[in-house]
Amino acid sequence: MESELSSAREPGFKAALTMEANDDNDGRYLCYLQVFLGDVKVWSSGHYSKMYVSNKCIIELTKDGDLRLKSSNKHVGWRSGTSGQGVERFEIQSTGNLVLVDAMNMIKWQSFNFPTDVMLSGQRLDVATQLTSFPKDSTLFYSFEVLRDKIALFLNLNKLKYSYWEYKPIENKTVNFVRLGSKGLDIFDDNSHKIGRIEKPMIRFLAIGKKTGNFGLYSYKPETGKFEASFQAISNTCDLPVACKPYGICTFNKSCSCIKVVSNGDCNKNEEGVISMKKLCDHEMVELKGVTTVLRNGTQVRNMSKERCEELCKKDCECRAASYSVSDESCVMYRIVMGVKETERVSGLSYMVKVPKGVRLSSEKSNVRKWVVGLVGGIDGFIILLLLSGFAFYSIRKRRKSSLLPPQQPINTES
Repeated sequence: MESELSSAREPGFKAALTMEANDDNDGRYLCYLQVFLGDVKVWSSGHYSKMYVSNKCIIELTKDGDLRLKSSNKHVGWRSGTSGQGVERFEIQSTGNLVLVDAMNMIKWQSFNFPTDVMLSGQRLDVATQLTSFPKDSTLFYSFEVLRDKIALFLNLNKLKYSYWEYKPIENKTVNFVRLGSKGLDIFDDNSHKIGRIEKPMIRFLAIGKKTGNFGLYSYKPETGKFEASFQAISNTCDLPVACKPYGICTFNKSCSCIKVVSNGDCNKNEEGVISMKKLCDHEMVELKGVTTVLRNGTQVRNMSKERCEELCKKDCECRAASYSVSDESCVMYRIVMGVKETERVSGLSYMVKVPKGVRLSSEKSNVRKWVVGLVGGIDGFIILLLLSGFAFYSIRKRRKSSLLPPQQPINTES
């Protein structure tokens, strides 16, 4: 099924019933009703829940007006829930909106009311609605949310929610809804007056990246025959929440350095998507110089000292890191160590992580087992190896020269 306004110059919309191979390789298939813009998937019935079939996927519009997806054994895996509403047909509009309509051509159900990870031109999102993007094989997900005071991107993990990008309208006006138009993303107040815009011309859709959590505005490029991002909310790699894995630090040169707090805690070796939520009790706090986190919305407490902030996080077994601002006398506690990046040192700002007792910075001396807390400066290991090799060569050569010199007589200090 295709929309009426598809052209040879630019791809149009089409709806399709699809069967995809299951990653578990158990002989089953995934069954979806999907909408495509060219070869880009812009809506799916299986965004939040998967439907499995063994050999056949069936779509049916029942006599009482309910659109359903069924397996060969008549198990219903998805439905529109429009029974008894007089639905007579379903069609795809020129905007990409998949609709169910009655005899009076009144819309009874539409895909625009069930957003996924893509927002199409002409689509509207009201306050308290969101786009969601689920990285493959991961326990976290991203959300683009419309709030009363802003639009924002969030990192979600279990019940945790941290924002990492936001846009507020002029003069802190109240947001009611957003709409994607051909000129960009428009923000409206309660009176439907435009109070903000992220402007880019010829936009076809907004999408949330599954891997990065970044959101982009996409337009069609005839010269390449592809949809490409003409705007991205986050342009600096290190400002992304997952630029590095948990306990990683994104350095100035866009590489990842690790905070090693356990014997197998090298973030370069952690399994993809696995984020430990184990409680950390009876630990200590260590400050990392020259780093900060892009995450916001942690548990904030004001009017306290830095020492008190450390103590609060230390006693809270679910706290893994904390940031402190001297000027605001504010402490923000986090239950994950992510979105950490190297930054120019700013007086009065501190970022601390929780580590096992006995941990020392690599420059400190301790008789207990040493734990490397971090190589924050982003120094390449190869350079370190060269320096150590050079020092060893210098020491060996110096010893050889000393052995070739004739023995010296002791100096008489009694005369």
